[in-house]
Amino acid sequence: MPSNKKEGIIFGSFMCFGMVLIMSVYNTALHGFSTFTPGSAVVQFLVTLIIAFVVESFVEPIARKIALSLPYDKSKEINFIVALSCCMVPAMVLIMSVYGLALTAFMSEIEGSIFTAYLKTVGLNFVVALPAQLLIVGPISRWLLTKYVKPSTQKAKLSA
Repeated sequence: MPSNKKEGIIFGSFMCFGMVLIMSVYNTALHGFSTFTPGSAVVQFLVTLIIAFVVESFVEPIARKIALSLPYDKSKEINFIVALSCCMVPAMVLIMSVYGLALTAFMSEIEGSIFTAYLKTVGLNFVVALPAQLLIVGPISRWLLTKYVKPSTQKAKLSA
């Protein structure tokens, strides 16, 4: 887990990149590849990544406060990781599903009620986002942080 602001930004970048990648592929597969072109995919990915990072920077502090207020054994880091993920994912899914729905409306047409489409989008995204965060993106992001970021921070402290 990140221990300072710099590590938090790097870790958040890893998390956003992984989640946007997985959710973009998943949602593209759900809606079909008919409007898919490599150029549009790259542009959509970059725009979505920026939006997700901004949203994450607002959601994370609130989710952290909620996760810390929950009753669980805080002596084990894994408990905090699961609690934080369970607070972050629903909020991110609710917000990013609005973005996804707007993108769908821009690229094609939304069938039926926008409220029904939103509920369907939230449900479909949540069932993939939570396991992806807990089982794939979170562990990989933490591994990358400890492998490539924290060792250089610790070496710098030893040299100073």
